[in-house]
Amino acid sequence: MFSKACEYGTRAAIYIAEQSLDNRKVSLKEVADAIGSPEAYTSKILQALSHNQLIHSEKGPAGGYYMDRANLEKVTLGRIVLAIDGDHIYKGCGLGLDKCNEKKPCPVHFQFKVIRDQLREMLETTTVLDLALGMKQGLSVLKR
Repeated sequence: MFSKACEYGTRAAIYIAEQSLDNRKVSLKEVADAIGSPEAYTSKILQALSHNQLIHSEKGPAGGYYMDRANLEKVTLGRIVLAIDGDHIYKGCGLGLDKCNEKKPCPVHFQFKVIRDQLREMLETTTVLDLALGMKQGLSVLKR
């Protein structure tokens, strides 16, 4: 459903958010290790998140990636998906047809539309803060 880059980007944002709750900045290597992603690939993903102002980066010996309190509270999963994968997930056909719409629907169009709308609602209302707090409480993990 999501690209590999989007999956890693979501996990990276959650990890950075969790560490930011303790006012920690994290290195590229630490993020890559925490989410099980190659460093070079993680670097490109973090650049996209930073470019879209979802995370911040600071250079230098005391630098690293972090999220400020305002971003922790307002960055949703939907914003991460949009930054990395775009909005195709909200528009695509359940069967992958190019010209599926309300007037000429595919066989699963109306059922898929319900699921797609529920997914959009979940992505747009779930913040990385919500998920980072779950991580802190040991309710979830990013890597097995």
